Amino acid sequence: MRFARIWTRLLGVEKTVIELVEAEEPDAGEDGPEDVLIVVHARPAKGRRQRCGICQRRCARYDNGEGRRRWRALDLGTLQAVIEADAPRVSCPEHGVVVASVPWARHGAGHTLPFDDQVAWLATHCSKTAITQLMRIGWRTVGNICTRAWAEVGERVDRLAGLRRIGIDEISYKRHHKYLTIVVDHASGHLVWAEAGRDKATLRKFFDLLGEERSQKITHVSADAADWIATVVAERCPNAVRVMDPFHTVQWATDALDTVRRQVWNDERGGNGRATAGSKSLKRARWALWKNPEDLTTGQQAQLAFIAKAHPVLHRAYLLKEGLRMALKQGQETAQALWDWVLWARRSRLEPFVKLQRSIVKHWDAITAAADHGLSNGLVESMNTKIRLITRMAFGFKDANALIALAMLSLGGHRPHLPGRQAA
Repeated sequence: MRFARIWTRLLGVEKTVIELVEAEEPDAGEDGPEDVLIVVHARPAKGRRQRCGICQRRCARYDNGEGRRRWRALDLGTLQAVIEADAPRVSCPEHGVVVASVPWARHGAGHTLPFDDQVAWLATHCSKTAITQLMRIGWRTVGNICTRAWAEVGERVDRLAGLRRIGIDEISYKRHHKYLTIVVDHASGHLVWAEAGRDKATLRKFFDLLGEERSQKITHVSADAADWIATVVAERCPNAVRVMDPFHTVQWATDALDTVRRQVWNDERGGNGRATAGSKSLKRARWALWKNPEDLTTGQQAQLAFIAKAHPVLHRAYLLKEGLRMALKQGQETAQALWDWVLWARRSRLEPFVKLQRSIVKHWDAITAAADHGLSNGLVESMNTKIRLITRMAFGFKDANALIALAMLSLGGHRPHLPGRQAA
């Protein structure tokens, strides 16, 4: 195998002419480890010269740009390596004056394609510390690489093709009310779209990208009771069945139960802010009230039995919460069971549950559709859990785009693969 061909294989590059390889010794006055730097002098092959860095169109040469520059390559053993080459500019009829394309790196990148691909793969499998130490780069650089890698996937793959049943939700990714709106495909189980924001304008961006024709083909949309989601879904895909997950409905009941618990607790304190025997008996009672009966410990069962005798109002609220949970599990009989529960809540004289039954009646079609169509938002909630983990990993990224790119690479069904190996 020829010398130049060995080096192109070592660097993982194609359509590249290797001119010279040299070892650059560090200057004596430089701080830091005195490692040798491998410098590979190269140029694009004849058919790859003078092309626009954006559209790859062959263009007229404009000038020499800023002269020679370097691209970080994968380490060779324990030594860092770079590719050094001219970086002329070309005049593109569409994009104007831009730096000419090189076959070993993406446009605007300071690293070679194999380097970017390996970092993107590591970002979906490893911790922040492992990536930065192994690749000897900063964490923000990892974010930029993920953004470039996902942008390339977006150009190659139509991730919105064939959507029929989707789930929509929002997730907090930062303090001060910073949210992402996400869309999940129920058929594939993949994350198909994410955008910073949590309002009608943000969700309309998804349907604008999807297009009117494909929006009309969506048959089911699972989401919570957020008005901004319901409004946009009604605008863009009015024929779709909107499904509200039972989990959110039971969560409403749990919140109503907790409101009653606090009211009873305050009443036992007599309004003077002092603990009494009655208020002390309710200490930590919420865990027994929140859990499903089959999951209660022996101590929690005893505490619940005490509440039934000593605090009948609170016990009635608990029975309402459990009644709603069971009503939503009745399959084809869910609608009738749920209506019976609504009538019970109206007569309960518990204001939080009276308000709750009004909300259930308001969203009746969406709630009962979950049982009729066998669809829930469980997949979306699972996706939210995974994104929260990714959010913790992505702490330090300077903007939401890097976080979105990392989430899409991890959960979008198009994970990067290691350079020089077949995709799994």
